[in-house]
Amino acid sequence: MTKPAPPAARFDDEQTRKQPARISMMFDRIAPTYDVLNHLLSGNIDARWRRRAARMLDLQGHERVLDVCCGTGDLAVAMLAGGAGEVVGTDFAPAMVEIAREKAGERIRFSVADTTSVPFEDESFDVATVGFGVRNLEDMDAGFREMHRVLRPGGRFVVLEFSRPPNPVFRAAYHTYFMIVLPMIGNLVSGGSDNAYTYLPRSVMAFPGPRALADRLAQAGFERVDVTTLSGGIACIHIAHKSAS
Repeated sequence: MTKPAPPAARFDDEQTRKQPARISMMFDRIAPTYDVLNHLLSGNIDARWRRRAARMLDLQGHERVLDVCCGTGDLAVAMLAGGAGEVVGTDFAPAMVEIAREKAGERIRFSVADTTSVPFEDESFDVATVGFGVRNLEDMDAGFREMHRVLRPGGRFVVLEFSRPPNPVFRAAYHTYFMIVLPMIGNLVSGGSDNAYTYLPRSVMAFPGPRALADRLAQAGFERVDVTTLSGGIACIHIAHKSAS
């Protein structure tokens, strides 16, 4: 039996603190190279993860989807391609939103907004999604409660996020890549030690494991949370269900 992943590491430093203005500026700075580097550094496996998340929802063409922390729009585009009737995307980094708009054209409506307080009415979406973004929220639990608020009864909230592999050998190799290689690349591309590719691995190491994250989604009001691990535990898909009544 594979041992469970260890609890999240503690990184109490400037590189993991979630000041919204700092995080927004950090991602705005790397926006021009964000897509190319993401696909290169992941071997394009991140695109497959997004498509799988869309397939797991079995969208029927009528669903209204909200994609928060949308970045440059890849998950929003995957949801539309996967059968959503309408997709709306939000992010608090303006430069990322601008690239998302260029990428999707008129097919998806993007806007700048804070995930902990989105400008939408109660029960106005069938599905909410977030890909690799909840780690960046100053108050993740407030973001979860906000997604519960905007979902209709029976709605689903999808969280696609990095995790830590449970296999100790694979985990050691993964941590070496994440904690050493990624920051080196970030220093070269983004300049300086305070960049998104230094922040990324530390934020992943400090992030709750799959079960702990499922518990926090339940505390936000979701009645059931299904967890699917991806690529040996590098990432996970959580699908949280809002009560139909």
